[in-house]
Amino acid sequence: MSSTAPAVRRKRPAKPQFTQTILVLEAFVVLFATLVVRGLRVHPDPTVWAVGGVLVLLLVVAAGWVGRPGGYAAGWVLQGWLLAAALLVPAGARDLTVLTVLVFVGLWVVAVRLGARIDRERAEYDAAHPDESAPESPPRG
Repeated sequence: MSSTAPAVRRKRPAKPQFTQTILVLEAFVVLFATLVVRGLRVHPDPTVWAVGGVLVLLLVVAAGWVGRPGGYAAGWVLQGWLLAAALLVPAGARDLTVLTVLVFVGLWVVAVRLGARIDRERAEYDAAHPDESAPESPPRG
């Protein structure tokens, strides 16, 4: 019997996890909002599908892009686009739509700030406790 310590698995950074989750949830909300607006025939114009579909696609792509250069900036731009799209919704549903987008923008801000804080604190802990840190994973080849 050998007394080897179990391998410690490296933790994935919190900031990308949180922000990706918010973007994917926003994509689902936009998809369902598009279906509702179209289904209620509030705005029968085919541009509803175009705007909703493009926003869903961009949100999903941005979720995959988070953590790479420009990924967080794209997320911020999409938050602005969502707010602009919510203001274009017909008056009957505008208040609820804007409120929903503002909640998601707030969640995005929390995800960015809290994720960065968690990642910073993890790095400080790992620097203070090098013997407990996860070993470097071998390069994939």
